[in-house]
Amino acid sequence: MTTSAHCFIPYPAAPVVSGTGPLSGLTFAVKDIFDVAGYPTGCGNPHMLALSGIKPASAAAVQALAQAGANFVGKTCTDELAFSMNGKNAHFGTPRNGGAPDRIPGGSSSGSASAVSNGLADVALGTDTGGSVRAPASHCGLVGLRPTHARVSLQGAMDLAPDFDTCGWFARDIATFARVGDVLLGDDTCVLPAAPQVLLAVDVLDLLSPRVQQVFADALERLSPVLGTLESVTTATPSFDVLYWAFRHIQGYQAWQQHGACIEQYGLQLGPGVVDRFSWSRTVTPAQMQDYSAIRATFSTHFAALLGNDKVMVLPSMPDIAPLLTDSEAALENYRNQAIRMLCLSGLSGLPQISLPLMTIDGAPFGFSVIGPAGSDQSLIAFARQLMDA
Repeated sequence: MTTSAHCFIPYPAAPVVSGTGPLSGLTFAVKDIFDVAGYPTGCGNPHMLALSGIKPASAAAVQALAQAGANFVGKTCTDELAFSMNGKNAHFGTPRNGGAPDRIPGGSSSGSASAVSNGLADVALGTDTGGSVRAPASHCGLVGLRPTHARVSLQGAMDLAPDFDTCGWFARDIATFARVGDVLLGDDTCVLPAAPQVLLAVDVLDLLSPRVQQVFADALERLSPVLGTLESVTTATPSFDVLYWAFRHIQGYQAWQQHGACIEQYGLQLGPGVVDRFSWSRTVTPAQMQDYSAIRATFSTHFAALLGNDKVMVLPSMPDIAPLLTDSEAALENYRNQAIRMLCLSGLSGLPQISLPLMTIDGAPFGFSVIGPAGSDQSLIAFARQLMDA
């Protein structure tokens, strides 16, 4: 399936059988790192596509959506090996951002966000390791969730950094989004109160430009009937820089363990940015992995304690609206590094974070995020629905 949005991989169509159930009448697209029976899994790279072969069975999440009645409409573009956050693929091009066509869609679930934001699918599966659902959701004006780590099965999907990899999805509206959540998430292990205490991540706001801070403050004011009285907290222990490097080293070490042998054996031709990240990842040592894992464990305990089992935290999803398509590779890398400082809070802690299309800047979408305790994903979606309705 192809469109002017350039979000689908033009594979020959193969039938994917749908059942009947709660998702009947919905269409869904799938990021091309999930196996779909009858299709190859290209992972955004021609060598990986050549090595794939046709998959005999679909990934667990794909099966779940199809069995619940959703109709499969195609596999979507991804950044190479899911190791990027801008959505520009050197081999397959850049899917169109349906919320801001002159701006990047955000990666690595770029094609999935593009398909939904351009109205070509009702929902789409993505993955979020470092921000690959939250970034495109913010950039394209969609609802997107990074679930509690390991809450949704990634069986039959490509690994990047298993300590951080999660299966998420996109929708244009919260009602449709919640229908998918009922299928993929199961019951919460942590049920939030109807009106949870809301924490404000003030040290995250300090990272952002005055313009972005003002837009977020306006949103807080608008949403105050639902949010109630905010409690200001600082999140980054010991600092954003330390957390950034902890995330980078653990992700890099695991990414090289997953893909390094293949990259070296077949001489994978990787695009700008991605090649640099894998080259750096190759240098991360087991000792660094151990040291940064200890830092992660300390932070994770601190962050989980902040939220307890009855609080949520609000913050912007990203540092700003999506960069322009014409921005340089260096500018995109700077933006990515700034974003990781915010996005790694959920990544390192394994807590769920939902991005909601509740703000705009210069006419472009900008996501409002809520983080909840581990296992509170369904409650988080219900709270998000209150915010969207407000």
